Amino acid sequence: MIDPIAIAIGPLKIHWYGIIMGLAFFLGTYLARYNSKRSGIDPDHVLNMVVLIIPAAIVCARLYYVTFEWQQYKDNPLDIFAVWQGGLAIHGGLIGGVLAGSWYIRKHNLPFLRLADIFMPSVILGQAIGRWGNFINQEAHGGPVSAEFMEKFPAFIREQMFIGGQYYHPTFLYESIWNLFVFAVLMFMLYRFKKFDGQVLFSYMILYSLGRFYIEGMRTDSLLIADTLRVAQLVSLCLIAAGVILMLMFARKSKQTGHSQNSIE
Repeated sequence: MIDPIAIAIGPLKIHWYGIIMGLAFFLGTYLARYNSKRSGIDPDHVLNMVVLIIPAAIVCARLYYVTFEWQQYKDNPLDIFAVWQGGLAIHGGLIGGVLAGSWYIRKHNLPFLRLADIFMPSVILGQAIGRWGNFINQEAHGGPVSAEFMEKFPAFIREQMFIGGQYYHPTFLYESIWNLFVFAVLMFMLYRFKKFDGQVLFSYMILYSLGRFYIEGMRTDSLLIADTLRVAQLVSLCLIAAGVILMLMFARKSKQTGHSQNSIE
């Protein structure tokens, strides 16, 4: 088992979860600034937005998780602040990020959909990296599997997924790999196949949610409504439907007007 604490200096403890999330934010910010330069958006706007988006995303991701797991925290409210233990819901983080980003965009009169297209590859890359924080904390895994099944995976994954005398599906890994695939698709679209603003955003909504819906059905720690309905699957279905509708609407509008938003060159 991997020690979740990477560095301990006296009372100061730095957790792997925090290091991994920090790496995800750093690489996502770097990529968004790079993409903004290629698309004609001042990269300083990206940095200014990130300063707002990251704390808003973390706070909302935690509040979203705690809301659906209130029974776990009602008797120990101080545990709400122990984010290094995990418990950051991606959909909550997206809500916080969108709210903070929208406020900045509106204040500076910037093109929302174009900036969203720039940010989405960073978001999905950050999600792919962030899932390894779940790996360290032995969370976001699936149901029990046999030792023979786990022979397909490297030893360090097998050992970390051996919890309480039982092997479990490494669903964190499945989602991380799916997210990297979506990242590659979004980058290709942004640079070679973008026809209109919003295309990358809508593709993210559809592709990420397809993978999340399927993988969520394998997990054992899903947030639930009425103890039966998986929240992430419901949200994923809504995002898929919204993404498809918006994609068709904007594609049709782009075709009718004869306007094509060139890919980044």
